[in-house]
Amino acid sequence: MKAIKVVEAGKAEVQDVKVPELKDEHLLVKIRYAALNPTDWKHIDYIPHVGSTVGCDWMGTIEEVGPNVNGSWKKGDRVAGVVQGCNAFNLEDGAFAECALMKEGNLFKVPENVGDEEASTVGVAFATVGLGLYQTLGLPWPGSVPAECFVLVYGGSSATGSIAIQFAKLSGAKVVTTCSKKNFDFVKSLGADEAFDYNDPECAEKIRKYTNDSLHTVLDCIGGDTGSKVSTGSISSKGGQICSIVPGTEYNRKDVRAVPLLAYKIRGEPWKLLEDMPATVEDYQFGQIFFRLAVKLLGEGKVKVHPPRVGKGLEGALDGLDEMRQGKVSGQKLVYSIGA
Repeated sequence: MKAIKVVEAGKAEVQDVKVPELKDEHLLVKIRYAALNPTDWKHIDYIPHVGSTVGCDWMGTIEEVGPNVNGSWKKGDRVAGVVQGCNAFNLEDGAFAECALMKEGNLFKVPENVGDEEASTVGVAFATVGLGLYQTLGLPWPGSVPAECFVLVYGGSSATGSIAIQFAKLSGAKVVTTCSKKNFDFVKSLGADEAFDYNDPECAEKIRKYTNDSLHTVLDCIGGDTGSKVSTGSISSKGGQICSIVPGTEYNRKDVRAVPLLAYKIRGEPWKLLEDMPATVEDYQFGQIFFRLAVKLLGEGKVKVHPPRVGKGLEGALDGLDEMRQGKVSGQKLVYSIGA
């Protein structure tokens, strides 16, 4: 089969590789669509695990069911989910391949009313939002007690940010977000109560005024110096908490609890960024529970996917990686047909 493999720092290419062998608690999936995330090109450029397969978001159909799989899976089922691309511990893991092994707890059956391309966009976002808003920041789950507090989603027009806005709103929060002005209507259509331009030097002050100095909870989907400045500056003078999904972002405010998050831990497998990280059974179990809720809401139309822009093939995905490197992607999710 063919797959996108990391060759060296800053370079990946399409290669001919062996189809992965089936193993316990895994299913062999024929990939139909795979979607890009910023972590894909950042791993290739800055943390290149040579020989690893690229990509985390995918949709496909089951080819084979491995031993000790507990669910009612069968060949031909439409499934989607999350996998760790550029995985130092398992070079076969990755979505940009014609076939891939997927762990049972990291996938879900695609609702009938959701298209293949759309389904390929949500795995990483669901994992990140679940771990970020609910496990880390402690928002009440949708359908339980309303949050009735302000939540800032920094980077609301990003793929993860757009999903986070919807979940925070379903949890009863008053949602404020940042994005460029051209995306104000988009984020408000998702449920954001107000949007602010992150390019505005007074962005943080305006958010603090809008929230009457009562914002205590932030999900930072972009990070960097601007993300840090706006996120910390928006939080109430009484302090608060930030969950950041961008490694290396520093938040210099002593009364703010800042927690870094990477969705890889939902996999229940050892993983590596700059250092080795252990498998966490609790995160794996949490992910299975949250995926069930998220897919239910997706099937009911209560959560909408980030707008996909569909291209063709693995070679097309390499071009998409360059687009993301250059910062040319906004308000869209780049999706590529693999075996559709």
